[in-house]
Amino acid sequence: MNDMGILDAKRPEFDKLLVDITKYVMEYEVDSKLAIDTAKYCLMDSISCMLLALEFPACTKLLGPSVEGATFSLGAKVPATSYQLEPVRAAFNIGAMVRWLDFNDTWLASEWGHPSDNIGAIWAVSDYKSRLFVSKGKAPLKMKDILVAMIKAHEIQGVLALENSFNKVGLDHVLLVRIASSALACKLLGGSYEEVLNTLSQAFMDGGALRAYRHAPNTGSRKSWAAGDASSRGVDLALKSLKGEMGYPSVLSAKFWGFEDVKMKGKPLVVKQAFGSYVMENVLFKISFPAEFHAQTAVEAALKLHDETKGKLDSIEKIVITTQESGHRIINKVGKLANPADRDHCIQYMVAVPLIYGELKAKHYEDDIASNPMIDALRDKMEVVVDESYTKDYLDPEKRSIANAVQVFYKDGSKSEKVEVMYPIGHRFRREEGLPLLVEKFQNALKAKFASKQARMIEDTFSRGDFLDLGFSEFSDLFVL
Repeated sequence: MNDMGILDAKRPEFDKLLVDITKYVMEYEVDSKLAIDTAKYCLMDSISCMLLALEFPACTKLLGPSVEGATFSLGAKVPATSYQLEPVRAAFNIGAMVRWLDFNDTWLASEWGHPSDNIGAIWAVSDYKSRLFVSKGKAPLKMKDILVAMIKAHEIQGVLALENSFNKVGLDHVLLVRIASSALACKLLGGSYEEVLNTLSQAFMDGGALRAYRHAPNTGSRKSWAAGDASSRGVDLALKSLKGEMGYPSVLSAKFWGFEDVKMKGKPLVVKQAFGSYVMENVLFKISFPAEFHAQTAVEAALKLHDETKGKLDSIEKIVITTQESGHRIINKVGKLANPADRDHCIQYMVAVPLIYGELKAKHYEDDIASNPMIDALRDKMEVVVDESYTKDYLDPEKRSIANAVQVFYKDGSKSEKVEVMYPIGHRFRREEGLPLLVEKFQNALKAKFASKQARMIEDTFSRGDFLDLGFSEFSDLFVL
């Protein structure tokens, strides 16, 4: 719009952020061994989450083709199922499986999220493209291609999350999944620089999903499939761009109509560091508990108190949970909890269960255990307070702690020690402790779904010296039941 208030139809240059992301996707060479090694563990962990999710009918009822009977011979194979689907629908299936139990990796900053949500798109597109190549006598994509795509998707989502708080304007973090998935899907499908740029502009043009389904009083199971939906949308937008669909250069900065004015209340998106491999190198793994990450250390603290509290539950006067501001804002929840999605985002529930049972597993969010009156009795006795030092260390890029503390006070005036845990087991500061447990999580998930010979073959594949050169369709075939 010019000084006279007349719209100027001259096409602008593409917004700098779109250009920077596109250059990173198309040109950046990943040379970090730590990032590659961590991506390999991330893939292993994400497969664990997929397999564990298949034990829950609420997840499996959503899987398969969009309509009954639809098949696609060159489609992506959905792990541990009989489905072979076109890539958009396959991305939804795989993305929903990875995310269903809230047990996959996490990134916490001004915004939070789960970068491995992008594996829905990456796996689906890579499997489809590899099978297409093989059918034409060409070599499939290699495992290194997939790990590099994961590193870049993690980086796009994570770096955008560092300084930009979408939740504070009511938007859900899965918009970052759509953005990262769209760019990497387009690249893996053979897209050009221009096509990736156009795809990114389309991903931002979609705007963002509301967070209402993550918060009381509307918490629901959509939060378990929203990432699958976002990753599949990313694939769909990439396919449109590959057919020549145009891009929108100032989708971010356009006055009044653009993403920043409409969705961010006029605040420009901020990126203060170059895209590299920082996020994958520092990602948080959920190893011990299928629980919202801000509560991971609270659960660990509660477990340390279980031996003391298990015989004294009726004698408890109050329980004080000390947390960070972000934890207080999103999982401090009182009142009746309607469903498993409500429960695994309630810090009081996630502390009460280990105090009572000495463990916290996905089954503890189901109705049969949630009906135990002792859980709500303990919740009613809990007080959640914010420690500003926890918040400061949470935001410190050199620390990224997720601290919580739990202390129990008894009716006779006595009290437990205040158990404080600064970093969860999946944090980079506890990698040495955490990785053997991540592998154990993977092994247990394989054993639960596959016969011992097939499980051992899958496990051994990750140890192969030529793993990075393995064709992805061959890797995918390992998970066929």
